[in-house]
Amino acid sequence: MTNDKGILIKNIYYMLTYAFQILRQSNYDYIAAEDFENIHDMFAAILGKGVAQQLKHGLYREYVNNSDNLTTLRGKLDVHGTIKNKLQHKQKLFCDYDELSENNLLNQVIKTTMTLLLKQKNVKAENKIVLKKDLLFFDGVDYIEPVMIKWDRIRYQRNNQSYRMLLNVCRLVIDGLLLSTEEGTIKMATFLDDQRMSHLYEKFILEYYRYHHPELKANPDQVEWNLDDDNDMWLPNMVTDITLKSRDGRVLILDAKYYGKQMQSNFDAQTYRNANLYQIYTYVKNWDKEQTGNVSGLLLYAKTDEEFQPTNQFSMGGNKIAVGALDLNLPFAEIAGQLEKIVNDYFAEAV
Repeated sequence: MTNDKGILIKNIYYMLTYAFQILRQSNYDYIAAEDFENIHDMFAAILGKGVAQQLKHGLYREYVNNSDNLTTLRGKLDVHGTIKNKLQHKQKLFCDYDELSENNLLNQVIKTTMTLLLKQKNVKAENKIVLKKDLLFFDGVDYIEPVMIKWDRIRYQRNNQSYRMLLNVCRLVIDGLLLSTEEGTIKMATFLDDQRMSHLYEKFILEYYRYHHPELKANPDQVEWNLDDDNDMWLPNMVTDITLKSRDGRVLILDAKYYGKQMQSNFDAQTYRNANLYQIYTYVKNWDKEQTGNVSGLLLYAKTDEEFQPTNQFSMGGNKIAVGALDLNLPFAEIAGQLEKIVNDYFAEAV
């Protein structure tokens, strides 16, 4: 079910599919076919299947520091602890040593998230059964209080890349930014409370174009300041969300915006957010140093429930600057159609 105030939950799944390509694997097909009535149930299904898949390869292990009394030397001898043992007539060495362990931050976050989902009344029984089976393999992993999770300490490398999607889903669950409202929909939260959803929205659009239009070389790109000299001291870096580039030299700088409100009010007059327009204009004008007019800019907002959310296109000094909206409250085929229309509008002759 859906209305004009939410996002189809199924579309959150598709956005995750593009953002984290691991969901393209065939073992997630049944999730794509299911109609979820709430976001927690969908996350439980994804995590249940994803963790079960990870368990086939074994849980990620990393070296953690331990201190203990041992009969033989291991690692580094702790002199003070060993002397204390002598005074207490204990014939043991107190050692500091590193040991490969499954009880690390990545597994702790997953265990915590599965535990939280099991407490949700709106998670279906069959998905809870899968989570409980998964948790049996986390017996040696600590539960960690959600507020104590240090997300900035999570590091990915070759041996744990398969955890990236799982940990991102865990963060969406734990941050609680996707608030379930009516059946099958999710309320659009405000930007200040919704940075994770904003990142997912941007990542989804980027990966969609990378997957379906590799010829446009979709990437975040750094824009160089168009200076008359080499003095760029103290100037901030300019990095686009998404830049599409055709073989014939046409460029579209796309800025993805996920806000609760697209418009701003000034003295009872509604206008586009000025900071967003200034930003896209600056990107376009600095990219198009030769003033060719081949560089365009598009502010692409996620459509909200605002009554007034106009789209428009402006010609600014020879460059096109447009404001559009992507309606996430449609069947996914229609969302893809909106993204394809952007390609046709700007690159019809090049693709």
